[in-house]
Amino acid sequence: MTPAALVQVEGLVKHFPGERRWFGLGRPRSVVRAVDGVSFAIPAGSTLGLVGESGCGKSTTGRAMLRLIEPDRGRVTIDGQDVLALGARELRALRRRMQIVFQDPYGSLNPRMTVRQTLVEPLAIHRIAIGREAERRIAALLEEVGLDPAFEGSYPHELSGGQRQRVGIARALSVEPQVLVLDEPVSALDVSVQAQVLNLLADLQARRRLTYLFIAHDLAVVKHIADQVAVMYLGKIVEHAPAPALYAGPRHPYTASLLSAVPVPDPTAQRQRIVLSGDVPSPAHPPAGCPFHPRCPHPKKNDRCRTEAPALREVTPDQRVACHFAEEPLQPS
Repeated sequence: MTPAALVQVEGLVKHFPGERRWFGLGRPRSVVRAVDGVSFAIPAGSTLGLVGESGCGKSTTGRAMLRLIEPDRGRVTIDGQDVLALGARELRALRRRMQIVFQDPYGSLNPRMTVRQTLVEPLAIHRIAIGREAERRIAALLEEVGLDPAFEGSYPHELSGGQRQRVGIARALSVEPQVLVLDEPVSALDVSVQAQVLNLLADLQARRRLTYLFIAHDLAVVKHIADQVAVMYLGKIVEHAPAPALYAGPRHPYTASLLSAVPVPDPTAQRQRIVLSGDVPSPAHPPAGCPFHPRCPHPKKNDRCRTEAPALREVTPDQRVACHFAEEPLQPS
C-alpha cells in the first residue's frame, strides 16, 4: 500500500446468504461472494476508478467501505483512522469526512423534501450551521454545483435528472468531506449532461482537494476522470494500474475485452473486438481456479487456469494483474 494514501482498503470481504433450503427457512444453501478480498489505496486528491460489469461487486465495495453495509472482514482506514473499528458515535463524527453520491438522483432524494430541506438536514445533524448561516451555506452550495439558488424551494420531481444529481452532489459536499464515493453518478443521465457533471466533479476535486472512488461500468467515462483504475470481476480485483498504462496496454483478458467495446471517435481506426463467450458466473457458485477462465479467450489458457486461482501480482511498475499469463500477448485464439 502507498504510505501517502488517504484511503486504504485491505482484504475487504462481504458475503450475503444465498437461497435457503425450505421455503426461505433453514440454513442457506450457498453464500453470495459479492466482495471477496478487495484491496486498494487512494492518495489524497486523486481518483480511483472502480469498473466492471453489473453484479461484479463495485457498489457493494463502496458501501461496505463507508459502512452503509457492514463488511464481514477486512480493514478500511481514512487518514489512518480505522473505519471498521469505530462505535456508533465515532462513526457519525467520521461521516463528515466520507460521503456518497448515488446512481439514481431521483431515488436518492426524498420526494417530500424541497432542495432547501434536503441541504439543511445534514447541516443540522452535524451542527455545522443553523439560521441565516445555514441559508448562506445553502445558496453557496447551489451556486458551487451550478444551480441557481432560486431552486431551493423546488421538489425533486420539478428538476431534471442533471439538476437532481447536482443537488445530490451539493448534499454530499454540505458537510465538507474529504472522501466521496461516486456510485455510477452519471450512468442515469443523458450523454450531454454526463459531460457537464464530470466536468463539475473535476472542478470540485481541484478546488476542494477531494479524494474520489468513482464506480462505473463505462471505461470511456472513467478515462476522463480517474488517475488509477481497478477492474473487478466476480468480487475480486483482476487488474489495477495507473489509468494511462491500463488504457494503453491492458494485461488481463477481461480488461482487454472491456476496452475493445469502448467506442472510438475515429471511424478509420482498425481495432479487433474481443467478444467473450458465455455469461458471468454466479457469485454464489464461482468457478474453481481463475474466476474468469470459463470466458477467457487467451490462447494459452490451460488446466492451471481451471485449478489455481492467480494472485494479483505486479507485472510492470505499478500495474498489478491477476492472470497466470499476464506477460503474454493478449491475442484471442
